[in-house]
Amino acid sequence: MRLTERRWIAAAALTTFVVGSQLIPSTALADPEGPPPPDPVAQNDPGLKHNITYRARADGTSRGAVVVYKIDDANVNSEQPMLLPGMTFEVNTVLSDPKLAGMTVSIEWPYGSNLHCEILVDDQIVAQADQFIAPRLFHVKDDPLYGTLQCGAALDTPVPGQPAPAALPAQST
Repeated sequence: MRLTERRWIAAAALTTFVVGSQLIPSTALADPEGPPPPDPVAQNDPGLKHNITYRARADGTSRGAVVVYKIDDANVNSEQPMLLPGMTFEVNTVLSDPKLAGMTVSIEWPYGSNLHCEILVDDQIVAQADQFIAPRLFHVKDDPLYGTLQCGAALDTPVPGQPAPAALPAQST
């Protein structure tokens, strides 16, 4: 045999070995037990606290921004951050019931902006919202919450500096 024929035979044998080894199933090397199941007692434990992160952003002209958020299980807090384009307002708190996490972002009229808010519970996004607020020449009288974006659970306390929402009229059938 010539040297060239030996090389071709060796290449064919190697190819057959590689292709054949791909067709034979191999044993997986994994942990047979897997991850431990979540502890149902710890999830329902009333003493268990959750890390809550509130984020708000306004992409546009937005003077007089007010961010209202649930600071603990019974109280609400408000801040007036400078929401300039490219800047994000972020605050952290702890709640025992993550379903209570909620926030409201509002800007003064006549300004307009794209409002964005999100709520993270234990570093997982659970709620987020986006809304475009168009600039207005006149105050919107039939919508007292114009310029307001709500994210997450509803807050019982009205936004400071803004009128409380009017009660809806009863519907007649």
